[in-house]
Amino acid sequence: MKVISVQELKQKIDNKEDFQLVDVRETFEYEMSNLDGLNIPLGGLLIEVDKIEKDKPVIMQCRSGKRSAAAVMQLEAQGFTNLYNLEGGILAWQAEFDPSMPVY
Repeated sequence: MKVISVQELKQKIDNKEDFQLVDVRETFEYEMSNLDGLNIPLGGLLIEVDKIEKDKPVIMQCRSGKRSAAAVMQLEAQGFTNLYNLEGGILAWQAEFDPSMPVY
């Protein structure tokens, strides 16, 4: 599984690189705080698989990196090869860049 750090993600955002960020947390978690990714809760991922890009890098993100790792494995089983798991999830982002971000 390919992984990306929050520092690498911030660099991609700052450089305006073309990628898709998918947040696999539940909707109530996403509404509390998010990084402007597409919210597809893990439980519905395969139902909404058509929303996942195939022709650019896709970074999967959750609270800590565990659910997004599961998402990467599910999608790789469907043939995706362009996926990255965000190490540490939104907790790592908060710790590194935005201590005031509300997370539970």
